[in-house]
Amino acid sequence: MKILIAEDDPRLLKTLVHLFESNNFSADGVDNGEDALDYASTGEYDGLVFDIMMPGMDGIEVLKELRGKGISTPALFLTARTEIEQRVEGLDAGADDYLPKPFATSELIARVRAMLRRKDTFTPDLLEAGSITLNRSTYQAIYGEKSISLSGKEFQLMEMLMQRPGVVITTEQIMTHIWGWETDVDTSVVWVHISNLRKKIDSIGAPVQIRFQRGAGYVLEDKG
Repeated sequence: MKILIAEDDPRLLKTLVHLFESNNFSADGVDNGEDALDYASTGEYDGLVFDIMMPGMDGIEVLKELRGKGISTPALFLTARTEIEQRVEGLDAGADDYLPKPFATSELIARVRAMLRRKDTFTPDLLEAGSITLNRSTYQAIYGEKSISLSGKEFQLMEMLMQRPGVVITTEQIMTHIWGWETDVDTSVVWVHISNLRKKIDSIGAPVQIRFQRGAGYVLEDKG
């Protein structure tokens, strides 16, 4: 199994490479986000271990780029920031797991092995509604031969709509599901994401629309 490690602390990076190699992995190490993106884009790695905080592109930005390219290599984030918000952001970006620093090396190896076992039984997780398909693994909306990458929030919103095509979903339901009960985010953010989704759906020519029903909410339906 071949692992790519991205960590900007040179001492920790050297330690991690040695750790994986001593546990029968092949490991490459890089110390910045740009190199992590270049190496991981080759698709030759079985797993990725990324620090979130790196110079240039951070780990989350790198993973978003990779998922946008359709690269579904399993990824685990290392982070000194243990706030729930950063964990959710990483998982929204397409990460499979995270491990806050400081960590036990035995736990890191165990988590990576578990992550790679899940990869061995991986099949694309596809959600279909009419003529449009949502790839839950790559965060892409697909129509025919065309596809478009979605952000984490756009993906969650599209998933909600596609799970209940033809059913009106209220702004309150969307806010609760995506931003949580106690969010301070203004409800206008829903309209912004709906607008972005509409543009992306139109860009691939999918014959579906997100219609606003005044006083009720949003509904995904085929274009009549």
